Amino acid sequence: MNNYRYRVVLTIAGSDSGGGAGIQADIKTISALGCYGTTVITAITAQNTLGVNNIYAIPAEIVGDQMTAVINDIPPSAIKIGMVYLKESAEIIASVLRQHSEIPVIFDPVMVATSGTNLMKSNCLSTFKNLLFPLTTLLTPNLDEAGLITGMKVNNLTDMHTAASRIIDLGCNAVLIKGGHLKGNDLYDVYLDRDGRQRLFKSKVIQSNNTHGTGCTLSSAIASYLALGEDLMLSIEKGKDYVHQAIEHGKNIRIGKGIGPLNHFFNPIK
Repeated sequence: MNNYRYRVVLTIAGSDSGGGAGIQADIKTISALGCYGTTVITAITAQNTLGVNNIYAIPAEIVGDQMTAVINDIPPSAIKIGMVYLKESAEIIASVLRQHSEIPVIFDPVMVATSGTNLMKSNCLSTFKNLLFPLTTLLTPNLDEAGLITGMKVNNLTDMHTAASRIIDLGCNAVLIKGGHLKGNDLYDVYLDRDGRQRLFKSKVIQSNNTHGTGCTLSSAIASYLALGEDLMLSIEKGKDYVHQAIEHGKNIRIGKGIGPLNHFFNPIK
């Protein structure tokens, strides 16, 4: 019998009890793309398809212990960061990441839920900017998150390009601003990196009520493709295609009374 190893993706994020976003969406995505998912849970949310009812932070020391335990025994080929609720947790995550700078990091800076609930403490943003952004291979904010990071309104393509430049100036290596909240028949994402490379991604809008966890899924998919050996640009392309198909294959499924999840397992890789 031949021995083989999975490509490992570590996700650092919050738990979504409704199963559509956060750690749950990450594990589904990583598994569907043929990788092995390990986890560091930063917070436990009480939520469903209608919104977030409550958030319980995991102590920062336990966040660090989870990271160390996993990395020491099951070293990841890529890391995805999602919801980080406490400033102290962000500091510990950054401290561990500095010891493993060879691992690519995709950071989806989850800040506010669609329902309006804050998914980080107000003192986290400066820590993200100062400690985590410089360690990130790719940052994937949506329009609202890009606005919070830059302090500007991000309402159109011109704003997205301006915000991308400002985010790179904060020390990021690369940023992909997601335009999923723009109005129109087409979706646009803006990519910019520290070397000045730019790219505009365009895709068609799929009419669906099941879009909960889209950002978590995209960042996990990009991390998975990086773990599988693809370069960053191809990982973004493949990640976006995976999300597009997961939305398409889940648009007619009813889960819950509110905004439902994607269909992560429309075509799982063995």
